[in-house]
Parts: sequence; structure tokens; C-alpha cells
Amino acid sequence: MAELAALEDPGARAVHERHGDDHGVNLGALRALAKRLKTRQDLACGLWETGDSAARLLALLICRPKAFARDRLDAMLREARTPKVHDWLVNYVVKKSPHAEELRVAWSADPDPVVAAAGWALTAERVAKRPGGLDLPGLLDVIEAEMKDAPERLQWAMNHCLARIGIGHAGHRARAIAIGERLEVLKDYPTSPGCTSPFAPVWIEEMVRRRDGGAGAGR
Repeated sequence: MAELAALEDPGARAVHERHGDDHGVNLGALRALAKRLKTRQDLACGLWETGDSAARLLALLICRPKAFARDRLDAMLREARTPKVHDWLVNYVVKKSPHAEELRVAWSADPDPVVAAAGWALTAERVAKRPGGLDLPGLLDVIEAEMKDAPERLQWAMNHCLARIGIGHAGHRARAIAIGERLEVLKDYPTSPGCTSPFAPVWIEEMVRRRDGGAGAGR
């Protein structure tokens, strides 16, 4: 904890706070520290229990994802207060866990929108990598009915799932694009030069164009 405190950078804190996070450690420095520590599950658990966001991020980098029980991962998600801790927990730990599918189903239906966002993030991962058994038309039905008025983090995750369906599944692409155009979620999201907009119709068409060598997404 003393070493983490020594890494405090006011400039990094200002950047992180603009995104809803509450720590001042440069993420590159955090990753360098994790590389030196290597995998240390006991230390990771102790760091998580401090409640400090920088410590929790470090914990997620040095833990063993498969060592956590299902109920422990569920509790950790509900304890993850900030966007970066939430994102790293889902992407670096839960996705590698044998409990990922069970948690995906449970979290997607959770009344807490932050928990539900994690479920939708896992669903987007399955759409992209293991879509077998998923009801893609049913997912599009839910997105069409609920995404427009969803809280921000849940809306973002549902939009990601919408884009993944459109990018990876040609038979559902026209409907995914049409849903995005009608709902206009993230249509005006500020995008840096050279980056792809998260607005689903633009995102889908650009990723399909790149993948197919400029042939375009089609409608």
C-alpha cells in the first residue's frame, strides 16, 4: 500500500476522475508493479479487502481468476464501486473463470443496472466468440425495448452487444443497424480522430468493412 501511495500522480488522478474513477496511479506504472509481483493470490485477496481502488486494480492483475468461487465473484462485482475496477474484474477475471456462463445468466437479469451491465458485457463476449445456443433475435428484442432508457453503464454494455451481433452475424446485421439508427444511442458520442464511433450503425459498418477488405457492411 505504501508503494501504491508513492505512485500517486495528480495528473493521473484528474484524468481518472473525469471517467468516474477515484485513484491517482498511472495504469502503466500499475502494470509494471504487477509484472514484478507476478501471480500472488493471497496478496491479491488482501489488496482487494482494503477497498482502495488502486489496490483492487493491482489485485485483479496478480490474482488467479480460476481460484475464485462463484459467490465470491458475485460479491466482488457488487463491491466494485468504480468503472475501471468493474471493467477489469469482468474482463481480466470473470471471463477466465469457470463460473462465467452461470454469472452471465444471473447478472443479465439482475435489477441492479451495474450488475446487469456485467452480464451484458459477458453476453457480448459470447456473441463474438461462442454464439452457439444464444437466442440472438431474443437479445435484439430486449435491446430494442430497453437500451434507450437504460442507465449509462448498462446502456453502454447493451450497445456493445448490439454491435457484436451486427458485426459477427450477417443474418441479423440489417436489424441491428436499424435498431441503432432508430434508438440513436451514443450517436453524438465524442470520438477522437482515428477512432471508431461507438454508435452501433457506424461501428458495425466500419468493423465489417475492415474485416471484409473494404466491401462494406451492406444493409
